[in-house]
Amino acid sequence: MRAKRPIIVDSPGDGDNSGAWVPKLIGAAVIIFLLLIVGAQATYVVDPGYRGVRVTLGKVAPEFLKEGFGMKAPFISSVEPVMIRQQTQEMKAECYSSDLQQVNAVVQVLYRVPEQSVVKIFKEYAGAPFESLIAPRVQEALKEVTALHTAEMIVKQREEIKTRALEAARRKVGTNFLEVVDVVIQDLTLSHELETAIEQKMVREQEANKARFAQEQAKIDADTAIIKAKGEAESITIRGEALRINPVYIDLQIVEKWDGESPLVIGGKGSGVLMQLPANETRRP
Repeated sequence: MRAKRPIIVDSPGDGDNSGAWVPKLIGAAVIIFLLLIVGAQATYVVDPGYRGVRVTLGKVAPEFLKEGFGMKAPFISSVEPVMIRQQTQEMKAECYSSDLQQVNAVVQVLYRVPEQSVVKIFKEYAGAPFESLIAPRVQEALKEVTALHTAEMIVKQREEIKTRALEAARRKVGTNFLEVVDVVIQDLTLSHELETAIEQKMVREQEANKARFAQEQAKIDADTAIIKAKGEAESITIRGEALRINPVYIDLQIVEKWDGESPLVIGGKGSGVLMQLPANETRRP
């Protein structure tokens, strides 16, 4: 019989120590997580078409940050983006003409924030200057320009109104501060009665222009006929004078216009035979 091996029972303090690694792993994971957070807070990225404004504990740095990657103080500093690309915003403007007619306009404003104005725009307008700066200035410029023209001229000379309003808006905003690229007047709305009156007047003007053109054309045709008649009369006078001076001129004219089929003998009253053309020259086999 084989001898039985003794059964050894482990005591509670002498077992495997693998359970002691769990708190260490948790601590390491927490440290790595905190390092990642600190690393994320200590870096920034400014996208293309933007410039960054560094704000540290509520204080704005005087210089803007260019696009790309950079470092900053974690937790106490942030980088705010400000767009420098051209932007387009729509606005509505209510104006009055010089004849006290209400004109409503829908306007597209194209503008851009220059690099040198990024920090100031962020400090004074939170990086969005359209509603509080550009739109009021453009509306004011439109009111000033339309007040100098009648409602009819505003409708007819929209491009001129737009050009003058753009110049006035640029002066009011300041070209060194913000760049107002263009002002596009998309729609002009007048009262129904005024639009009808302007349309009827334009139709009458077109009809009057057609009538003036017809009169001018008739005058030109009459002048042409007179000039042509004078030319013919002068031609007849010159030919008559030539015949008086040289009577054989008519014979030369007849020979030049003869087609070979006319009579060979040409004569006149009481003057006998004036000229005989040789038959053998005209009728050859």
